[in-house]
Amino acid sequence: MSPPQTTPRRPQCPRSVVRGSSTPLARYTDRDGREREIVRLPGAHGSALVVDRAAHNLGDERLVAHLCPDEPQENARIVSSLYLSDPPGRRCRALKDDDLHGAPPHWTAEQQTLADQAEAQDQEALVDQDGFAYELAEQGLLAVRELRWQRRSPDGSAEPVTLRQVIGSLQSYEPARTQTAQALQRHDGDREISVTCLRGEFDRITSSSIVLNRGLREAMLATTQRERLTLSEIAIRCGRIKRDESGNESGETSWLARRVGMLPEGGRAKPTPWVSRDVLALIARDGLGLAPREVELS
Repeated sequence: MSPPQTTPRRPQCPRSVVRGSSTPLARYTDRDGREREIVRLPGAHGSALVVDRAAHNLGDERLVAHLCPDEPQENARIVSSLYLSDPPGRRCRALKDDDLHGAPPHWTAEQQTLADQAEAQDQEALVDQDGFAYELAEQGLLAVRELRWQRRSPDGSAEPVTLRQVIGSLQSYEPARTQTAQALQRHDGDREISVTCLRGEFDRITSSSIVLNRGLREAMLATTQRERLTLSEIAIRCGRIKRDESGNESGETSWLARRVGMLPEGGRAKPTPWVSRDVLALIARDGLGLAPREVELS
């Protein structure tokens, strides 16, 4: 007697991956009366996979399409509709673990390299001068988590912070601003991860009249050295004048030093990294003889 033949088992991706991050697209009943569902799964580099699978036990996953990162998320629903409208054409291979961790097969090598570089940059924590690290991370234990910036102290503890706090601590808009914009684009319409709070922070940063003062401070220090100016002279040019008991005039250097981030405001431990755009323009134009755009960081 010959040994019984066994049917090779279809390779399937880990259940934990499939269960935790799917977005439902449609349901249907196959010709054998079994209920199936079509879902969208996140893939590598911001890509998306359209998967046909059993509805109740989440088994028998089949790859319908692997969409590139630059495709609109609505394309997943379009693919699902086309797939359902053509019953004879529903011939899909089994979903593999490589599908979840690899780039779309029709993606060019150059596109994949750029995505790898962007993803590596996103994953790299940003560190300020005090040793605190900042990174985008998923937070919350509910079904829909949210993407937020978090600050990790040198001892390992972490807490959520706003995008403004990140930029202020680093005293630079980049790369935090670009990383935030990329994350918002990547998760636009994502039902698994909320970016509502992060989007609000991004909008406030891009439209705010309060800007970083580092560029102004650096320009002022360079001008004082080049032109032998004192802080008092610059303050007088800005109309900030004080008089002593004898009537002698001098510039309000403390006002100037606070605006450019050299002295802390009253009751604060550290200087502020922010200044009003109007005040920045006053100090640049009247105090330093420079165009405001030359000292405002972008």
